[in-house]
Amino acid sequence: MTVQSPVTVAEPPAVQDRPQVTELRLSAFAGHRGTVLPLGPLTLVTGPSGSGKSSALRAYEALARLGAGAELSDVFPDPRACVPERARADGQRRRGFRIGCTVDGPAGPVRLDLAVQAEPELRVVGERLARGPLVLLQTALRDPGRRRVQAAWHTAGPSPVTRAPMPDDRLGTALVPLRVAGKTAGQRLVLAAAEQVVVALRSAFACDPRPGRMRAPVPAALAGPGRLLGGCDNLAEVLWRTRAECAARHALLVSAVRAGCAGPVVDVFAQQTADGALEAYVDRGGGVRTPLGRLGDGELRYLALALVLLTGPGVLAVDPVAEVPEAYQTLTVLADGFDRRLDARQTRALGELAARTCGRGHIRLVGAVRDASWAADAAGVSVVDLEP
Repeated sequence: MTVQSPVTVAEPPAVQDRPQVTELRLSAFAGHRGTVLPLGPLTLVTGPSGSGKSSALRAYEALARLGAGAELSDVFPDPRACVPERARADGQRRRGFRIGCTVDGPAGPVRLDLAVQAEPELRVVGERLARGPLVLLQTALRDPGRRRVQAAWHTAGPSPVTRAPMPDDRLGTALVPLRVAGKTAGQRLVLAAAEQVVVALRSAFACDPRPGRMRAPVPAALAGPGRLLGGCDNLAEVLWRTRAECAARHALLVSAVRAGCAGPVVDVFAQQTADGALEAYVDRGGGVRTPLGRLGDGELRYLALALVLLTGPGVLAVDPVAEVPEAYQTLTVLADGFDRRLDARQTRALGELAARTCGRGHIRLVGAVRDASWAADAAGVSVVDLEP
């Protein structure tokens, strides 16, 4: 794996204080062995087919969902697919996988490493939360016959650590606020580190627009709060909302669509049909409107990804930490196939939009791409090449 370092861009102190995932580790996951991905404000993961670009983003998304409190069975519906192909079972026929990340923020760099048993049954068998050499939380499977792991967290009081059981189907770091009292300096450090990791992981939006579903109007019965789904199926509904709520951002979207779609673009909007459904159009000017259903796949993916980059947690279907103000959170967009079905002009225009947006510090992006050559001279872009 080779890494192309980004051009250094100074960030304001407020941005640096927000928890951010700066490294993803795939110690043993799917086709990865010992893979380490450094993550910047805008990171492009490239490599040939089968090199593990999509599985790297799946691992990040899995950590994000675990950080939000999801159960292992919901996050890994097919856990055997996460086990490296040549991984050998032990004497008890157990096999598993290991992933982790580093999160920078006010508590300093904090490492989270997770070991999951996939066979014969899905469970956490080990978790480690550490800041430098100091282990803040550690869990281990002591008795395979019980659905518990033994947890020990840093106390720095009369006793150096506190021990208690935790469930083996959830991320222990996400449960720390429910278990740690925060009475000693050591316990407060554990709480701060756990909160930093959870805030960074939960503020993630996995996005892979599906043109086939974006073309159809959004039925009135399916219309909800106007939050964009990961597949962008409800694009028309979100355009209806964002055009009315924020004229400035909508103008930026129209400008971006103009740069990536064929023909003149005066506006992009949605309107209700006779039965109450929402259908989206591109206004060509002079009374000519093109339904989104007539756009090409590349144009639709470009439009959807531009919308994602120009909105935020209030519009995207993410689950941020309600207890932490948005000003202290940074949304990370996980875009599998970031350049899928885009031509060279669209890819460059979308990449430039992503670089400008991520440069402001409110959004980070990790995108899997087939070709990152266009980013060789782009400021603020990190390229991670997964060599076979």
